[in-house]
Amino acid sequence: MVGRQDRRQDELFVACTLRELIPPDHILRRVNKVLDLGWLRSEVKELYDQYQGRPSIDPESAVRLMLAGFFQGIVHDRKLMREAQVNLAIRWFAGYRLDEKLPEHSSLTRIRQRWGAERFRRIFQKTVEECVKAGLVEAETVHVDATLIRADVSWKSLVARHAEQVIRENPDGPEGGKPPAGKRGRPRTQEKAPKKVSRTDPEATLTTSCASERMEPSYKQHTAVDDRAGVVLDVAVTTGEQSEGEQLLAQVGRIEANTGERVTRLTADSGYAHAANYARLERSEIDAVIPPQKEASRPGRMPLSRFKYDAKNQRVRCPTGKLLRQSGREERGCWYSARREDCRRCRLRGRCFGGKQAGRKVLIVEGYEALLRARRRRARSSQADRRRYRRHRWRVEGIHGEAKTQHGLRRAVRRGLWNVAIQAYLTATVMNLKRLAALLFLIFLRESRRTGRSNCIFAAWGASAGLGHESTISNRLAA
Repeated sequence: MVGRQDRRQDELFVACTLRELIPPDHILRRVNKVLDLGWLRSEVKELYDQYQGRPSIDPESAVRLMLAGFFQGIVHDRKLMREAQVNLAIRWFAGYRLDEKLPEHSSLTRIRQRWGAERFRRIFQKTVEECVKAGLVEAETVHVDATLIRADVSWKSLVARHAEQVIRENPDGPEGGKPPAGKRGRPRTQEKAPKKVSRTDPEATLTTSCASERMEPSYKQHTAVDDRAGVVLDVAVTTGEQSEGEQLLAQVGRIEANTGERVTRLTADSGYAHAANYARLERSEIDAVIPPQKEASRPGRMPLSRFKYDAKNQRVRCPTGKLLRQSGREERGCWYSARREDCRRCRLRGRCFGGKQAGRKVLIVEGYEALLRARRRRARSSQADRRRYRRHRWRVEGIHGEAKTQHGLRRAVRRGLWNVAIQAYLTATVMNLKRLAALLFLIFLRESRRTGRSNCIFAAWGASAGLGHESTISNRLAA
């Protein structure tokens, strides 16, 4: 017999709680057991007047609304509030009853403006601390990488900005466009190509991740991921043209501050293969699994690798054994020059440098010895190093793929560096909560199958993991 469903819904009252209408395995129910934002009210209290004005939206409810949207890939406030009107799980997760009016979407915008990026960074850091306490983080091996986030601007907003305009707007810069003191080289005779900037979001810069693709206005997210469970340990957002290699050392410091543990091994791609990075990681006793870039070579010019560098005596010898002495210093390192008489009679002159030069000069950058050791290590790379680098590729690039495909980080939702940073912090927070909730659920299943006393055992584990007092964990489990 063919069934028939009565679609009339005359019931006004339902004899159950809102929680009972949500499936037990729903992601928001799982996350609710591990998410603790009780500290947030005191964190933002100073931003509000305590004696006048109408009461604000509860800070925890506002953040829970944002997180619920990111869990489902809803990053626009207007769309989120429309979904929350009909989505029971979002209402319950944020603490709103069925008959309770939800806040306007613009209220979430004003909250972000009032709090700033720093408060959202603290929310992200709290999730890292919870993951550390739960044993999801070992901080021994950390994978570091960067990815581009397309800015929320149109191509029509891009305008050319000429060098003369930059000089006028920066009067404290070098006068007349002259190079700063200590910079070598001939003065530029050809005008520099005008730089394109967006009128609607000037902090977004044109860049690309591949030479075969066109440049787009973007921001750059620098991410550090723990090897054990893929927990995001650090997130930072810069303009798109910022070099990821220059961010590495500051990122290591933030990782150790967030986790309270020393990093002993770090993997990254060749974009981080700066000689200074190798040297400073060595001094910090961090094993760097970073493939060095190929040495730049120019036709008719002897590569630097053919010159022998004596760091103890600060001397360089050319392939024929002639001595090059230090002739100058700049920010990147030291210049070494050969005697003109030696170069004039050298049999390798035609292969070493161009005919217009009187003698050969080479630049030894800071950390050059560490770079040479990295090249030798790469040449005889061990099976363990190759395995770690393969793991780096799927671990940290998988995090970027997850953030972009599931949580809306492929494109910035709002404009300005601080707005994009908040979006990145919330995305990383959501991914860490997913891993924490998954661990909680796996341990719950294992202990319930082994003992049949899942609630009390799981509550004790949650208390020891720093998720709250034992009574609080028991109440969350009962939910």
